[in-house]
Parts: sequence; C-alpha cells; structure tokens
Amino acid sequence: MRSAKRTYLDWNATAPIYPEVVEAMAKALSQGGNASSVHSEGRNAHGAIEVAREQVAQLINAEPRDIVFTSGGSEANTLALSGLATNGTVDRILISAVEHPSVMAFANLDGVQVNLLRVDASGIVELDALEACLSKVAAANEKPLVSVMWANNETGVIQPIEDIVKLAHAHQCLVHCDAVQALGKIPVDFAASGVDLMSLSAHKIGGPQGAGALVVRSSLALAPVFKGGGQELGRRAGTENLSGIVGFGLAAELNGSENHEAEISSLRDRLESEIRKLRSDAVIFGEDQKRLPNTTCVAVCGTTAEALLIMLDLSGIAVSSGSACSSGKVATSHVLGAMGVEDAVAKAAIRISSGRTTTQQDIEKFLNAWSKAIGTTAKQYATAAA
Repeated sequence: MRSAKRTYLDWNATAPIYPEVVEAMAKALSQGGNASSVHSEGRNAHGAIEVAREQVAQLINAEPRDIVFTSGGSEANTLALSGLATNGTVDRILISAVEHPSVMAFANLDGVQVNLLRVDASGIVELDALEACLSKVAAANEKPLVSVMWANNETGVIQPIEDIVKLAHAHQCLVHCDAVQALGKIPVDFAASGVDLMSLSAHKIGGPQGAGALVVRSSLALAPVFKGGGQELGRRAGTENLSGIVGFGLAAELNGSENHEAEISSLRDRLESEIRKLRSDAVIFGEDQKRLPNTTCVAVCGTTAEALLIMLDLSGIAVSSGSACSSGKVATSHVLGAMGVEDAVAKAAIRISSGRTTTQQDIEKFLNAWSKAIGTTAKQYATAAA
C-alpha cells in the first residue's frame, strides 16, 4: 500500500492491512474446513470464527452473540434496514442526508417509507427537526427506525449519537448507526451508546476487505437478505468467509491494544495549520466541530478535485475526493450538498486521511505538493473560465 516513494493519505478509503493479519489469514486458508461441518476440520473452523466474534465484540463492548458477520459495511447497512423493514419491525426509516450511499439507496426503494433528516452547515443532524419528525411519526402510529452514521466518511464530523438515541427511544424508535468510519479512530462503545444496530467493516481498521459485521441487540429479529443455510443464527446465510473473519478478529484485537489518537490528531492539526498559512481562503469542512482525529476535508475555490487528485498522485501522494466517483468522473458530493456548500466549492474538495503509520514527513510532502498543485489548477481553472 505504501512505499518509500509513495505517501498514502487515504486511510478512510481503506487502512493498510496489519502484517500480522495477513499471516493469520494465510494460516486460516491453509487449514481449511467448513464451519458448518461436524468433523474436526469443521469444528476448528467454527472455533476460529467464534474467537473472532469475541475479539470484535470486545473492541466495541458488545456481546459476542450479537455479532453477525457480513461481507462489509455496505451489506451490514443493507441487512439492518432491509432486515427490519422486511419483517415488519419498522415501516418508516429516517436517515440523515449525509449517510453512506448504501443507506441513502433506501430513499429510492419501492415499498419503504423514508424521510431525509436535515443537517446543519457542519453536517450535523438538526435535533429539532428530528424530534418534529419523530412526533409526526408517533402520531401516525408508525414504527420508525432512525439511521445515522457515527462519523462522516468525507468530513470526519461526529454526530451526537447519544442525543439522537435519547430522542429516538423516547418516541419508541429503534436506532441504527453506521460506525464504519469511527471504528479504530475513536472509542466506539456499543453498549454505552444505546444504539440498537451498528455496522462495522474490517478494512477500515487494518483488516481485510470483504469482511464486516452488523451488531444487533439480541431482542431484535431480522429478516435475512441472504437466504439458505442457518449460518449466523439464521441471520445471514452462506458459507462463512473464514480467513476474512479471522483477519477481522485479529485486526480488532490489535486496535484494542493500540491508541494512536493523540499523535494522529496532532498531525491533522499541524496539517490544517499549514494549509491556513498557505491559503487563508481554504475551506476546511466541519473544522469547528468534533471530528475524527485523522480526517481533513478541504477545498480551495478556483481549483477542481479531479485535477488536484491527478497532480498529487503524480507527485506520489494518494488522497481522495470529497465526492463519489462514477465512471471515472468526480460527481458533486451529496454530503457537502446537504451541508449547503456551493457547487463550485464542493467540486474542489479533497479528503486527506491518515493512520497509525503516517509521519510528519508524509504531511510535509503533501503540503509541498498541494501548494504547487493548487497554484497550477487555479491557473488552469481561470484559463478555462476565460
């Protein structure tokens, strides 16, 4: 993922995998065995999965039986929302306007009543609007579910989860939380948060891609999206991804034994301070709010994210756009749009996200390349506009 010639600052997209995780996964692959088989190999595979279940549960202070392993965060989100809507537990879903696309997709799903919750200029759910919506839903005798992410993947802004849960539960409303970006960056406590369902992903914490989990309070029943065998207590059919689950478990254990939050936060503060010195007109989204310690989403008017990403990549630096990419083109971010950011500014936004191996030299290399890139792209933008 990262060599001496490359500087990787896109940890929110995927975190470099721990070498120990690679070794553990290779061992699991070589041992083989189907966890549903009753012979020795099958029992060994089943045992490895249960160890991983305990490791993930311990990281987030949950019960192991509440962990449902999935293929990743998107499937976990889908299982949470679809699983409750399909079995009639909920008949209306309230989602914030800055959610991940796997949650936003439910706004266009036939047969599911969905309300989009407004956010303020920092991307935080407006609690007054949420309470008003919950009151209307309660008056209509509907069974709602609120789905709000713990921390935004583009801006790093952290939602007031405890306040949202308190409001929702006061109206007998369930709460689902996409904690994919928060996990491994800040403390995430499932029990203390009060949420009813929580989505997680392995590759955001140094585990493998293709593994994730939905945490479900034991009293809740879910209609499985994948039907077939009785795996995961009937909540998610299909032969388990043994090596991926083992890797997820070990990554969770390693995260629980490490704490890089202070040093990563210091690097982010240094980065943003220098950005301000280089360009006082730079817009740093959510800078006055609680954010993930590793995330900076910044825009400079007169530039474009697409051009900046290319120039930074050519300089040996990997960052990403604050926008979603489709067919090789950078589209306007729905997150920044919901925050009321002007289109020209949103199209200039890039995201810098760091992690446990990021150094001060990485930050300096980015700043040097970025300062040159914004000058070049601003000239190109002015020429194109003329």
